[in-house]
Amino acid sequence: MRVAVIGGGPGGLYAAALLKRLDPAREITVWERNAPDDTFGFGVVLSDETLGGIEHADPEVYRALQAEFVRWDDIDIVHRGRTLTSGGHGFAALGRRRLLDILHRRCRALGIDLRFRAEAPPAAELARTHDLVIAADGVHSTTRTAHAAAFGPRLTTHRCRYIWLAADFAFDAFRFEIAETEQGVVQLHAYPFSRDASTVIVEMREEVWRAAGLDRADEQESAAWCAKTFAEALGGRPLRSNNSAWTAFRTVVNARWSHGSTVLLGDAAHTAHFSIGSGTKLAVEDALALAACLQEQPDTASALAAYEEERRPVVASTQRAARASLAWFEELATYLDQTPYQFAFNLLTRSRRVTHGNLRLRDRRFTAAVEREYGCSEHTPPMFTPFRLRGLTLRNRVVVSPMDMYSAQDGVPGDFHLVHLGARALGGAGLIMTEMVCVSEQGRITPGCAGLYTPGQADAWRRVTDFVHDRSPGTAIGVQLGHAGRKGSTKLMWQGIDQPLDEGNWPLVAASPLPYRPGSQRPQELTAAELAGLREQFTAAAARAARCGFDLLELHCAHGYLLSGFLSPLTNQRTDAYGGSLAGRLRFPLEVFDAVREAWPAERPMTVRISATDWVDGGTTADDALAIAAALAEHGADAIDVSTGQVVSHERPDFGRSYQTPFADRIRNTLGIPVIAVGAISSWDDVNSLVLAGRADLCALARPHLYDPHWTLHAAAEQGYAGPGAPWPLPYQAGSRTPPTGRTDAPKPRLTLR
Repeated sequence: MRVAVIGGGPGGLYAAALLKRLDPAREITVWERNAPDDTFGFGVVLSDETLGGIEHADPEVYRALQAEFVRWDDIDIVHRGRTLTSGGHGFAALGRRRLLDILHRRCRALGIDLRFRAEAPPAAELARTHDLVIAADGVHSTTRTAHAAAFGPRLTTHRCRYIWLAADFAFDAFRFEIAETEQGVVQLHAYPFSRDASTVIVEMREEVWRAAGLDRADEQESAAWCAKTFAEALGGRPLRSNNSAWTAFRTVVNARWSHGSTVLLGDAAHTAHFSIGSGTKLAVEDALALAACLQEQPDTASALAAYEEERRPVVASTQRAARASLAWFEELATYLDQTPYQFAFNLLTRSRRVTHGNLRLRDRRFTAAVEREYGCSEHTPPMFTPFRLRGLTLRNRVVVSPMDMYSAQDGVPGDFHLVHLGARALGGAGLIMTEMVCVSEQGRITPGCAGLYTPGQADAWRRVTDFVHDRSPGTAIGVQLGHAGRKGSTKLMWQGIDQPLDEGNWPLVAASPLPYRPGSQRPQELTAAELAGLREQFTAAAARAARCGFDLLELHCAHGYLLSGFLSPLTNQRTDAYGGSLAGRLRFPLEVFDAVREAWPAERPMTVRISATDWVDGGTTADDALAIAAALAEHGADAIDVSTGQVVSHERPDFGRSYQTPFADRIRNTLGIPVIAVGAISSWDDVNSLVLAGRADLCALARPHLYDPHWTLHAAAEQGYAGPGAPWPLPYQAGSRTPPTGRTDAPKPRLTLR
């Protein structure tokens, strides 16, 4: 096999070394445009997981790396003159130049042809004479650009500028430091990579960078400015550069990683922000996987497919964490007024990979200090601290999210709803929410949707609220009011979600006459007189909800239903006062909110669910969501329930664990409004982490409560908590401990025979 490697960075070199070691008959050539000792950046961080793979695959390289590594456990976070230290994290780093030297030596010893100061021929030309072409040519990959139609790259440039520098001394720990300058917030990321040197990365928002004049500064002026800004951290010592330049981070994603016999590796295939680790780490892991797949599969095509299948989910997970981390730093200014320990905890858990539980294992003393400062009673997890909304105090931070059950008859909730909501009330959540309860017959999504537009429906709901209050004292129950708009008159979910009824359809209304999806019914655009009638339907339903005994009311302005349809520019194309600018699109939802708030008892809280993004270009943006939330709060909303999407059928959500919480976080910490976070929050550890970090006040969970109606009580039991935040119903108290399983304490051998 003849192998061409384009790019002599760590990923390309290590892939070459592994392939040659596995099969010495392979003829491998590496092209690198720079000199052997040219490198950009300074230190490289590798995880224990990556090192384990290297040790197993190439012990010689591993031993050489081991001799160079600097290791440390602590992270120092410096904010407003106070340093907080969290331990137990475990890092290993070495100089990038030393890493390259080790890999150069290994490649030469194996007989690999290294060609420095040499531009590689185009990948298409190499593919004609080689069996495999590995494009490890970095974030600006010419191979990826030349074959863009095949690889399908998507590049996103982010909002901060950063520069790689070095200090000629070793920091004691990984150091995050915040400087509040006249121009804005600047952050330092620094870590040792040898016994006498550290990498120093300085980062700030684009507008801060320009205001500081750094867009006009040369390399030396930039290094001097950074050294002055962080003079105390550096002990007055200078910073040095190495062809250092200010740049904006680019996230690289490719639809496909291979094209014929050419395969992308490392930054050419994907990038992840430096704040969660090293791009070198990902590239080395790519090399390990590619070499293994080539060894295991019968041919090159199968190997490249297996390589992508193995690495893509790992990289996607890393990129989700990286995006969360870089977004946190982009919004850093919104967190500066947090208390010291909460700020530090928020920073450490920003990517959602480090959690409350994980941090307790690493540094129990630090985590206990965060909890004390937050106000947790002794032995009380954050999720079991109470929270007050207007006249309602919730005993914990768990919400059973609204979930449509499609099981009502003529809008009347029946025994199913009593058992469904009653079971979850007994299950310990602080607040349980009904499904979207429709304010009119025309406003139903399906024939099975519940309503509050007749006295009989109100009587049935009263049966549910009475059960919750009588049999689960301390549990609050809320009603979510809404109108389906253009998404109505469809089949039950399990019969065909969003599909029109085969018969018995009713006419639809919406902000604009746009069907939800091809084949959907076209709605009628609402007139001014019809809007007035709709307001009356909402207020009548709210008055009935109050008489039913609901503790909280939520107005549904999300997911493309009627009120959401007014908010999004994709679904509101009106030219009257209820369309056009965001202020116009907000007009009708605010009118409904005001009317409902007036009809709803003053002492009871009212929340609003919004879609903070449409996940489509040209739709609602995160900045729009801030403006929408601010307007609702100004009109009296007690909290914003922050969801996303489901507004248009061609959306492209960025799914992942807790993927919607950054939108709630931004609203809460920019505007100071209480928020309910939703969206793939699946564990009690997630809830503890989000609440303690100040990213959310309440967490709404849907699918976990379908899987386990007693999710909250089980979360308490698993954490050894038995306080007032999660009381077991008296008939269930015998089940408050985890049932025993099979025996695991078998006698251990007492003698060892030699």
